[in-house]
Amino acid sequence: MKTQARLVIVGAGIVGSATAYHLAEMGYTDVLVVDQGDLPHTGGSTSHAPGGVFQTNPSRMMSTLAKYTVKLLNSLELDGQPCFLKVGGLEVSTSAERDTYIKWRHGIARSWGIPAEIVSPEKCRELSPLMDTSQVRLGFWTPTDGIAKPVRATEAMMRYAKSRGIAFEPRVEVLDVLTENGRVIGLETSKGRITCEQVLVCAGIWGPRLGRMAGVPIPLMPCEHQYAWTHDLPELADATEEATHVLLRHQDKSMYYRQHQNHYGIGNYRHTPRLVEADDIRKFGETQVMPSMNPFTPEDFAEAEQATRDLLPAVMKAGVRDAFNGMFSFTPDGGPVLGESLAVKGFWVAEAVWITHGGGVGKVMAEWIAAGEPEWDVHEGDINRFARHQQTPKFVRRRGWQQYKEVYDVVHPMQQMEEPRGLRRSPFFGQQKDAEAVFFDAAGFERPQWYESNVRLLAGRNAPSRDEWGSRYWSPIQGAEHEQVRKAAGLFDLTAFTKIRVTGSGARAFLQRLAANDVDKPVGKIVYTAMLNGHGGIMCDLTIARMAPEEFLVLTGGGVGMHDLGWIRANAPVDGSVTIEDVTSQYCAVGLWGPKAREILQSLTDDDVSHAGLPYYGWKDVLVGYVPAMALRLSYVGELGFEIYTRTEFGGQLWELLMKAGEPHGLIPAGAGAMDSLRIEKGYRLWGADIEQETNPLEAGLAWAVRFKKGDFIGRAKLLDLKMQPMARKLCCMTIDDPEATLLGKEPIYADGQVVGYVTSGNYGYSVGKWIAYGYLPSGKTEPGTSLQIDYLGRRFAAVVASEPLFDPEGARLKA
Repeated sequence: MKTQARLVIVGAGIVGSATAYHLAEMGYTDVLVVDQGDLPHTGGSTSHAPGGVFQTNPSRMMSTLAKYTVKLLNSLELDGQPCFLKVGGLEVSTSAERDTYIKWRHGIARSWGIPAEIVSPEKCRELSPLMDTSQVRLGFWTPTDGIAKPVRATEAMMRYAKSRGIAFEPRVEVLDVLTENGRVIGLETSKGRITCEQVLVCAGIWGPRLGRMAGVPIPLMPCEHQYAWTHDLPELADATEEATHVLLRHQDKSMYYRQHQNHYGIGNYRHTPRLVEADDIRKFGETQVMPSMNPFTPEDFAEAEQATRDLLPAVMKAGVRDAFNGMFSFTPDGGPVLGESLAVKGFWVAEAVWITHGGGVGKVMAEWIAAGEPEWDVHEGDINRFARHQQTPKFVRRRGWQQYKEVYDVVHPMQQMEEPRGLRRSPFFGQQKDAEAVFFDAAGFERPQWYESNVRLLAGRNAPSRDEWGSRYWSPIQGAEHEQVRKAAGLFDLTAFTKIRVTGSGARAFLQRLAANDVDKPVGKIVYTAMLNGHGGIMCDLTIARMAPEEFLVLTGGGVGMHDLGWIRANAPVDGSVTIEDVTSQYCAVGLWGPKAREILQSLTDDDVSHAGLPYYGWKDVLVGYVPAMALRLSYVGELGFEIYTRTEFGGQLWELLMKAGEPHGLIPAGAGAMDSLRIEKGYRLWGADIEQETNPLEAGLAWAVRFKKGDFIGRAKLLDLKMQPMARKLCCMTIDDPEATLLGKEPIYADGQVVGYVTSGNYGYSVGKWIAYGYLPSGKTEPGTSLQIDYLGRRFAAVVASEPLFDPEGARLKA
């Protein structure tokens, strides 16, 4: 066995082998892949997975990974045998709620470029000949879905990687991860020590064990899942191919089915989640079957048996021949865990990855390790996205339990996790509860989405209603709050914002290198900026306040704060000239926004907060009553106002003072729902939706915040190159006049009958009286006045490209 390699991959399942395959293609071959099991049957989840691949996912990242996996597996074969069976995927509905969900998913598929159609019960029977369609209402048919042959694909990729010089070694158990000065230096294994610069953990259900060896939490929960094989079916007696019947999902009963030549396989999620601690999973060789398989629990199969009898009577009539409980992984938010740990340099992770996404993740990890950046935006899988409380074993267990339970549920895009909740509360929480706040989760914080106490504002309003699907986790009160902010003022809880203090002798130079804008402003000034990757993609979207010559306060959204903090730390100099400190919990914050905001604040302070005393994009220390605070002249709603920060212990008093002083001016507490509709009217971008790693400032309409002449910064060279080329697409504002429309985001956009983009953000503009959508459109479709259509649940609404911003285009209110 090799005792030295630049990179050691731990785990030779589909993810480890796909990474090795792509590294080999890139010429990065000083790699050793080890596994505790045999090759290619390693004994992990890859070895027992039924192989069903459904590409449609509300997450564009997950669908991108799945689409590539299908493409990769279709290109592979092993000894003349295919690695993917192109049978297509079919989901059936037996309920009105599922009908709506399928229509929504159909729009998602079109947005992501996945061929799909909604089909009749008769077509469902044609695609799945054994189906009893008497209870079937409609189907969702995706012809490019199918069945992966994961072990076959793994061996094919192993062979290719070996042919290019990558080594594979079976029966190697990792006993310890060796580190020195915060960096990986090697592994201690059952076959001796291996010296290396980097380790990539692709150990699946064993991942948390490896993480603990390095002191890096890997928040995943192995769960048992039932799979059964039937006896031979007379109806399939003449079958000569492994599968010609469609891959079938009966999600109303949490079931899926696939053909195995002359018999069927049955997958069952319809049981109480069975969690398994990674440390309790047996080692390879300690059991007659593979370690990732546990004995079948018949008591969990009763509902599944009846559901199968109703939908596929011939399948259940054949009876179950054999069955097992197989293990695979769930994370607190359902996404994979990808990337390099900030705690230990050279410790890479690709965990909680299903077969569906395995090939795509292999490509991502190879590019990340060998080239420094992946092609695609994978921030939803970033290992550094989890806050500390989200990595605790108890939290991971509870969320893993819930993720398994809901895997086939109808999950609305605005639906909130119910447990555990209430872990992070701003100092205003009690006052917000008294005002009947409806709380949503924001980076673990309880943040008001709207206030039921504002129901009084609905009197006399005539805003459009929404259909049943669009009105879930929404209230018309959000529109009333929106209008009151435009008329008077609103007090918003911004405590969930991530606050990062950057100090040290190298702070200015460091942030100048990271930021696309010029942050070298006088003390007391604030800069809005993007931080880019080498491709010119927008890694972060934030504001930076200069507190002192070598002290800066970086402010970013709560939902992406850990990601942004990770990017900043990952690029920090190693010479000790910069200190990066997450001070989020030390400070609470409010947004006091609206035309009456200055009057309200000035009534509480002797400090000058006039336009002259505190200009736009400036900050100053102020005393609000007796509360020492910092006021920043910023607004995310397009109105005059301030972000006000104070130490957490002063928060309750700050809220009380502002609400009392604002009462005669019409001040209300307002929620994040109103904030979103206010910001979309003003054309403000939302990172993770309108802008992200695969978009650049030029096409996103943010070129005004790029300063090429300030000197070098990450992404500058690529942006200069892009600037010299015709722009292929552009982020555009679109409006819909039809009051029956609804937009939640991700809906497909049509021009001349063809999908040309998708809605990155959508909401109703209560001040302009129109539905507003943002999305990237190809050149030739970006001119104001261009006619388009936007699909919502199968109905296409006329849309038109509009000049932006729609509200206060000159910024007169904002800069008053």
